[in-house]
Amino acid sequence: MNEQQNPSQKMLAPADVVYLTGDTHGQFDRIVTFCALHNMEKENTLIILGDAGLNYYGDLRDLWGKETLARLPCTFFCIHGNHERRPGPSLGYRLSTYHGGSVWVQPQYPNIVFAMDGEIYEFCGQSCLVLGGAYSVDKWYRLARGYGWWPDEQPSPEIRARVEAVLDQRAWQVDVVLSHTCPLRYEPVEVFISGIDQSQVDKSTETWLGQIEAKLHYKRWYCGHYHTEKKIDRLRFMFEDYVLLPYNAAAEQEDGAADAGHRRNPAP
Repeated sequence: MNEQQNPSQKMLAPADVVYLTGDTHGQFDRIVTFCALHNMEKENTLIILGDAGLNYYGDLRDLWGKETLARLPCTFFCIHGNHERRPGPSLGYRLSTYHGGSVWVQPQYPNIVFAMDGEIYEFCGQSCLVLGGAYSVDKWYRLARGYGWWPDEQPSPEIRARVEAVLDQRAWQVDVVLSHTCPLRYEPVEVFISGIDQSQVDKSTETWLGQIEAKLHYKRWYCGHYHTEKKIDRLRFMFEDYVLLPYNAAAEQEDGAADAGHRRNPAP
């Protein structure tokens, strides 16, 4: 596990301590350890970039993970992945707000919130756009074996239209993008699952994110999904690593000095 700590963290207000990590898929041992090592507090936030694994079964089997996180002293901010159900009233969720944006939350687990695609959240004084969802490359394997798969795993046309309308209102400017998958041109082909015909994979979400990325003015982009840890340009793939969300110019410079001379290439 790779961890990045900022020595200035102890100077921050608790609500401004915001960490990010990648997919957990219902396995939270590393999260329990992380929270203990970093003396997390209730007002701190740990962002899980999709596939948290808390709404997979839709029944009592999901409660173990929720009970585990409910005992930890921080708030979990979950992006929608592809291997999980979308939260909503049918699963006992209610609308609430968190850091300036709408979220789904179950009353019995107030420290576990689910972000809504297209919402803008304010973390550490930065505007953060959420873009969840992805295509499951193992869709047919899952269907054949009766495993969980949901047809609304990718952002719908309505969600896409809402995202673009929000960005139009903001003149296509945000500080940070939090997504599950990545823009098409950043796909980490080296970690693709062998034996899967990529020509049969639906990459419409990645293509759409690529169109957004080509127009968007942003500072940082974080995503999960691919179970890899690396950085390309201003985009960072997260898995079992952690990063403290930069909160000012000095922290951004410390987090990624290599970005200073970055010049974007046209999207394909």
